[in-house]
Amino acid sequence: MVSPGPVHDSLTDGIGATPLVRLDRVTVGVAAAVYVKAEYANPGGSVKDRAASAMVTAAEHDGSLRPGGTVFEGTSGNTGIGLAMVAARRGYRCVLVVPDRTAVEKIALLRAYGAEVVLTPGTVAQHDPRHVRRLAGRLAAETPGGWLADQYTNPANPLVHEHTTGPEIWAQTRGRITHLVAGVGTGGTISGTARHLRAVSDGRVRIVAADPATSRYSGGDGSPYTVEAVGHYLHPDTAVDEWPQTYDPSVVDEFVTVPDGDAVRLVRRVAREEGLLLGGSSGTALAAGLRVAAGLGEGDVVVVIAPDSGRAYLSKYFDDEWCVRLGFVDAAEGPLVRDVLPVAPPGPLRVVPAGRRVGDVLANVPDTGGPDVVPVVADRDGATAGRATGDVVGSVSLAGLRRAAADDPDACVTAHLQPPLATVGLGESVAAALARVPGDGRPVLVVADGRIVRAVHRTDLP
Repeated sequence: MVSPGPVHDSLTDGIGATPLVRLDRVTVGVAAAVYVKAEYANPGGSVKDRAASAMVTAAEHDGSLRPGGTVFEGTSGNTGIGLAMVAARRGYRCVLVVPDRTAVEKIALLRAYGAEVVLTPGTVAQHDPRHVRRLAGRLAAETPGGWLADQYTNPANPLVHEHTTGPEIWAQTRGRITHLVAGVGTGGTISGTARHLRAVSDGRVRIVAADPATSRYSGGDGSPYTVEAVGHYLHPDTAVDEWPQTYDPSVVDEFVTVPDGDAVRLVRRVAREEGLLLGGSSGTALAAGLRVAAGLGEGDVVVVIAPDSGRAYLSKYFDDEWCVRLGFVDAAEGPLVRDVLPVAPPGPLRVVPAGRRVGDVLANVPDTGGPDVVPVVADRDGATAGRATGDVVGSVSLAGLRRAAADDPDACVTAHLQPPLATVGLGESVAAALARVPGDGRPVLVVADGRIVRAVHRTDLP
């Protein structure tokens, strides 16, 4: 007998009650049961629908958002989509400040709901007036009837998960859940869900936070990473590292760090083997969940929260060319860049930290006999190992700096900034790389898993 679906008076009534989906292909050899909490089944396509609806409803109740008002938020996309959807339904204008690194699909979705999108640089310090939260707050304050959702401080964010997501998981697993695995963005999802599961299980459920390898939450250096909407980036110019008030670190029993490459390759695999199209942050959580499950037994039940769908990232994680250029996967045909490079690089990759004095840079950059033109990175100390492509702000000629130092050693490096160097993926085909890289005599940066591993000359790609 066919079971009829629910009937709702409003689209927002359909938020929540998302399914659990058991995995059985990528879990071969794993004794524990692994389930995905498919939050992309929400009307707006992500877990953030819950927080968006809850925050707007709370603001209506306390009078901070009135009829005819304008909803503002700084967002990497999903919270904005949820707010835009709720605002459209309830008749509010919606203005969203979005980092310029956000996937184009997300920006298109925001505009499809009628939201006004304000793009701002995605890698600026928290105190910078262009930072997503600062800019959104200023615009809200300057607009009559403006209301800032501020998912990073709004208590309705974690509270909705304590009241809905946690109880749903407990009921769906009939109380058998032993491990919850979730990423930490604003921290609302993991904090609220964990509070309920801990309370109802008398502390039996173990809470595992999945985090990008460089995220500050798990003790990383805070440098950029590829996966969106999870983790905590720390700009090198940040004076005070402010963490979201909606994140309760005390709920986390264990962190599992996941490199970008593991997350990206896993979501591509899950789409082909399980038929689940997941976003990058879901890949981070699932990679951590599979690692946890590998050490468990038959009586254990692992639930991984999948925040959104891969439909919002078709131009990124599921685009073969994008993945090849960033070194996440290999091209279908060779020879590949890795096949023709010299066995060992001539020395460590030299980089120059932005914002430094020319004289200081020349005194500290080692003379390894490498290329004269080197990357300039947004970094405190100019560490050389595995720079993320998101770190790179340009390039500079060391010979040019030496000439400049004769006149003004106190000048800032950025005064002599040149365009960034071209990049090639470690697994990119040599033919494709040569067709794309300009023959201008400047070095080429080789990228693996979104991070720079070495600099070479174009002639090293025969």
